[in-house]
Amino acid sequence: MEKVVPVELTRGSANWVRVVEEIVKMEKKTFPKHESLAQTFDGELRKRNAGLLYVEAGGETLGYVMYAWPSSLSASITKLAVKESCRRQGYGEALLRAAIDKCRSRKIQRVSLHVDPTRIAAVNLYKKHGFQVDCLVKSYYSADRDAYRMYLDFDDSV
Repeated sequence: MEKVVPVELTRGSANWVRVVEEIVKMEKKTFPKHESLAQTFDGELRKRNAGLLYVEAGGETLGYVMYAWPSSLSASITKLAVKESCRRQGYGEALLRAAIDKCRSRKIQRVSLHVDPTRIAAVNLYKKHGFQVDCLVKSYYSADRDAYRMYLDFDDSV
């Protein structure tokens, strides 16, 4: 994989419609219907304290990460997805690092996220970047699917 630089999606940019359409398709393929933001994606991106980074190659969107900072103290990574054919090539890691950097630049103290414990690769990626498991949230996704709540605290001395 060549060096990937995640790009922030800016409302009204020339590629807005194409990128959003590709992300909505990815959402539908990656997440069960009740977990997908495909129906409300535009509304999610209109939120004042939210951002989206994506990576692309050859004019095709390969992955994205959504994040939000509801307060000056905390942020959350709400979605991170990479096309199935592009996984294990560093795209997810590049997106995660970029989202963490964006949160750090806002002087956020903690970033949190939820992840399905059966998604071992995702859990390991988050742990590699310093996230710790806070707790298991029963029935987070559905009656039979739990989630780990994970967090990353920033050290003010860094």
